[in-house]
Amino acid sequence: MISSSSGEKSGGLKQVRVKKIYKPEVSVESIRINDIRYIDKHLKEINSQLRVGEYYLVRAQFLEQWKKRRRLRNTKGFRTIARIWEFAFLRAAPKVWGVRKIYFSITKGKNRIVSKAEVLGRLVSNGFEIMKVVEQDEVAFVLTKKKSLPVQKKPSYGPLFKMERVGKGGKLIGVYKFRSMHPYSEFLQEYLIQNHGYAESGKIKDDFRTTVWSRRLRKYWIDEIPQLINVLKGEMKLVGVRPVSPVYFKDIPKDLQELRKKYKPGCIPPYVAFNKSGSLKSVLECEEVYLKMKEKDPYFTDTKLFFKAIFNIIFRGKRSA
Repeated sequence: MISSSSGEKSGGLKQVRVKKIYKPEVSVESIRINDIRYIDKHLKEINSQLRVGEYYLVRAQFLEQWKKRRRLRNTKGFRTIARIWEFAFLRAAPKVWGVRKIYFSITKGKNRIVSKAEVLGRLVSNGFEIMKVVEQDEVAFVLTKKKSLPVQKKPSYGPLFKMERVGKGGKLIGVYKFRSMHPYSEFLQEYLIQNHGYAESGKIKDDFRTTVWSRRLRKYWIDEIPQLINVLKGEMKLVGVRPVSPVYFKDIPKDLQELRKKYKPGCIPPYVAFNKSGSLKSVLECEEVYLKMKEKDPYFTDTKLFFKAIFNIIFRGKRSA
């Protein structure tokens, strides 16, 4: 049995015990992850006590499961009031600096609402590989395997955050964006690509990391407005290939990778200027055409495509894929 002191002096959990079952060797979490005050601290302690390759089973209730139960429980007349209260106190308060102390003093860290993306992202960021996820009516079981030590990269929580993207020369840059995904989502890209693959739109298929309210932000590129900060910093320009993650970059054909490294990424991608679809194939084809145009005419290509893109957005109703 593995013992882990994940509690706090203010009356939270004093001790969490993880039962170990042999043949096969699996450490089973004795309480839900929703009831652990310091989740990351607890996962780090468990990681330190397991060997690489050993299994760890977690029990949780995802936000998506909680929503289904709430819809069944709430009466129609109080549903709107309940939704506002639940979002403000149960979901937002634990993540807002200054307010979260009040939240945890009241709840003692129990019954926290966490999304599927946050649970899996926390596990991956703390060195665990997701092996299997089983979702029942009100509970989910996540079987993981210790892969490595916890990563040093800090998770993003606020409305404005930086994503690690490949810039000019293959250098990694932090691209600013308004949040459109659940916290800890950045740690799940490789897992989702391996298990879900890409949809026809060019985005990850069945991506559960995206929040419901963010769809409009993405449709009108509102979530990408902070990229203008990167333009002012000289890391990006107005028109250019999309700034993509290192994981996505590896899947791009080698010849296109080399072309991409020659130029800064841009806020407005070529497929918008060419009024083409946002499918993976179309986006890559448009990027290749743009980069070859850029090599022939390095000074005026971006200007021409900028005005074409604006025309397509305003007069042709071009929207994000």
